[in-house]
Amino acid sequence: MDLEAYMERARVGPCFVCAFLAGDPGYAHHTVYEDDDHIAFLDRWPTLPGKVLVAPKDHVEHAVRELDEGAYTRLMLVVRKVALAVERVFDSERTYLYSLGSQEGNSHLHWHIAALPPGVPYAEQQFHVLMTETADVLDVPPDELAEVAARIRDAVRP
Repeated sequence: MDLEAYMERARVGPCFVCAFLAGDPGYAHHTVYEDDDHIAFLDRWPTLPGKVLVAPKDHVEHAVRELDEGAYTRLMLVVRKVALAVERVFDSERTYLYSLGSQEGNSHLHWHIAALPPGVPYAEQQFHVLMTETADVLDVPPDELAEVAARIRDAVRP
């Protein structure tokens, strides 16, 4: 992963979620869950196997100010549903759920779901294992990504 190119693309490129939803091939991802209002897809640059992003389909930038209680609750129920599916597929000591982004880049609200495998030393857990600046981005072949996405899709329960 070219971190500088990623940072530039995040700051000056189109919204990556909106571009993905519009079908832009430069922003393609493997979908693991979709309903009328939400999309969940594999992270393009995962630092942990099966890392997933969940986002509302509408371009929302702030979870507290821009979502009413009902929309926030529905989004979080999707995050939970997808996180449980990730846990069915990947053994995890803990599943991290977090939302990052900025008005300066990656502004579309999205939640990260990352299953921490058992046995990761404490000093390498938490943000250390999640950030591309401190952890290795996994090099997963396209056919394996498709297989992982299919396994997570199959594990999502209503």
